[in-house]
Amino acid sequence: MPEDERTEPIDPSPEAPVLAGLDTVSPQLADAMRRRGFTDLTSVQRAVLDAAPDERDLRISSQTGSGKTVAIGLALARHLMAEDPATDSKRAGPSVLVLVPTRELAVQVREELRWLFAGARDFAVEVVMGGTSLGLERRALQRRPRVVVGTPGRTLDHLKAGALVATNVQHVVLDESDRMLDMGFREDLEAILECLPQERRTHLVSATFPAPVRRLADRYQTDALHIEGTRLGVANADIEHVAHVVDPRQRRAALVNLLLLNGDERCLIFVERRIDAASLAAALSSDGFPVQAFSGELAQGERTRTLNAFRAGTIKTLVSTDVAARGIDVPDIEMVIHADVPGDADTYVHRSGRTGRAGRAGRSVLLVPPRARGHMTRLLQRARIEAAWQPAPGPAKVRKRLRKLFRQQIHELLASDAEPTQPEIDYAKGLLDGRDPAAVVAQLLEFAQPVPAREPMKVGEPPEHAPLRARSAAPGYVRFSINWGERGGAAPNRVLGHVCRRGKISGRMVGAIEVGHDASSFDVEARAADRFEKAVRPPDPRDPKLRITRAGERSGERSGGHPKPRGGPGKKRFRPSPKRGSRD
Repeated sequence: MPEDERTEPIDPSPEAPVLAGLDTVSPQLADAMRRRGFTDLTSVQRAVLDAAPDERDLRISSQTGSGKTVAIGLALARHLMAEDPATDSKRAGPSVLVLVPTRELAVQVREELRWLFAGARDFAVEVVMGGTSLGLERRALQRRPRVVVGTPGRTLDHLKAGALVATNVQHVVLDESDRMLDMGFREDLEAILECLPQERRTHLVSATFPAPVRRLADRYQTDALHIEGTRLGVANADIEHVAHVVDPRQRRAALVNLLLLNGDERCLIFVERRIDAASLAAALSSDGFPVQAFSGELAQGERTRTLNAFRAGTIKTLVSTDVAARGIDVPDIEMVIHADVPGDADTYVHRSGRTGRAGRAGRSVLLVPPRARGHMTRLLQRARIEAAWQPAPGPAKVRKRLRKLFRQQIHELLASDAEPTQPEIDYAKGLLDGRDPAAVVAQLLEFAQPVPAREPMKVGEPPEHAPLRARSAAPGYVRFSINWGERGGAAPNRVLGHVCRRGKISGRMVGAIEVGHDASSFDVEARAADRFEKAVRPPDPRDPKLRITRAGERSGERSGGHPKPRGGPGKKRFRPSPKRGSRD
C-alpha cells in the first residue's frame, strides 16, 4: 500500500484541520487521509484537485513514488461519491475500470482505493489478474463492485466471457501506460477500450509519455487535460545518483560491499532478465545476505510472500526484473542498485524512483561495465541527472564505515536514559578490579564489534573462486561435465532441465549435480550414459557454446571436437530472453 505518500501521523480527531485543497472534495476523503497519516498533499495530488477535472479526459504525469495512485482516487472522487442509489442498484457492472501492468500494482491500487473511499456508501473494489482463480474472480464480479482493477490479459478474458459487464463503465484509467505498452499489451488494451461505452472518460497515468503512449492517448482521448505533477521525465531530486565503473567479473564483489555498507536497510537490485534474478539472488544468499529473487517466474503466492517478507523486513534485499518491480510499494527502500544497466532514460527514472519516495532520501547506484560508460553518460544526460562517478567501494571503505556506525551506536547507548541493573554494575566492577579501565573497555569494544554477513571483497582484481571438485561418480552412474556455472546463471534445476532436454533422458536418470563458478558436473545412470553421450555430442541449437563431456576428458575428445568457447557461457548473447508481453 502506498505508504510512500505518508508522513508523520497527525491528530485524526474531528477538530484536526482539513488538508489544504481537500475542501473541494468530500469530507470523508479528508478524514481518511488524516487517518492514513497525511499532513500535506503531493504536487500531483494538488494539481489534480486544482484542475477540477470532472468533465475532461486526463493525462497525469508525475515521477515514480509521487502519489499518483491517490491522485487517481482524487480525480475519480466526485463521480464515486455522487453515484445515485437508485441508479447504482440497477448497475450491471463497474462504473470505473483501472488497468495496470502487473499483479502487484493491481493489489496496490485496490488497497489504496479501499482506504481512501472507506467512508463512501457501499463502496467495493475488486481485482482481476493472472495467477488467481477465474472462478473466484467471476463470483466477485457477480457482486457488481463499483471499481474493478485488472491486468490487461485477465480483464480481456472476463470481458470476452461475459463475466465482466462493461456497459456502465464511465471512467477507465490506464495506469503505468508506458510499461503496459513496453510489455506488449497494446492489442489487449485496444481490444478492451473497444468494448467500453463511447460516452466515457479515458485517463492515462504515467511517469513518462513516450511517443507510443501519446499515440494511444490521441486515439482514445478527447480534449485531454495534461496534469503534470512533476516535470515530465525528471528524476526525483531526493535521490543521490552514483555510478561505479566495474568489470563484469567484479560485479558480485561490488554488490557484496554495497550491501555491507547498506547495513540493515532495504535494497532493490535490478537485473535485465528472470534468469539473472534467480542466479544473482542465489549467489548473494550464499554470501550470507537475506536476499530473494522477485520475477514473473514465481507463482503468484510466492510473489506475494516474497513481497510481504521484504515489506516486513525479514528479507532486506530483492533482486528484481524491471517488470516485476512495478507495484512494489515499500516506502523505505534505502538504495536501488542497477546491476544490469538500463536500456533507456525512462527505465532508469522508473527504477531509481523506487527509492527516495515522498521526501525521503535515497541512493541510486549504477554498476557500469567499462564498455558501457559512454552509453550511460548519454542516458543520464537525457534523464537530466548528474551522477557522481566514483570508484567502487573496497574493503577499507567498508570496514571504516562499519567501525564508524558501531561507534555511533556506542555513543547513542551511553547518551540514552537506559540504566544498567545492579548485577550488571557489580559484574563490571569485578572486571575493572586490578585492571586498567581503558584496556578493559578497548578489549570489550573489540569483542563487541558487529560481524558482517561476510568479509568485504576486493574490487579491481579477479575474485577467487574454489574450483569445481573433481570426484568420481556414484556407483552405477557416469559423471559428465558442462562448461556452464554460476557465472553464466547455472543452478541445479537449470542444469537438470538442460541435460534432460538435450540428452533426451528423464530426470530420474540424473543423479548428483554440482554447480561451480564456471562449470558444473552431474551423474547419469550408467545404462543410459552411452546413449546420452551420443545425443549431446552435436552443438545445441539453443546454446551452441555449451559443451557436455564425460568427466576427465580433454576438450574435443568424444564430444564432436567443438573447441571451448572464449568467454564461457556467461556471455549474454547466448542466453534466452523473455518474450515481450509475458505477464510478469
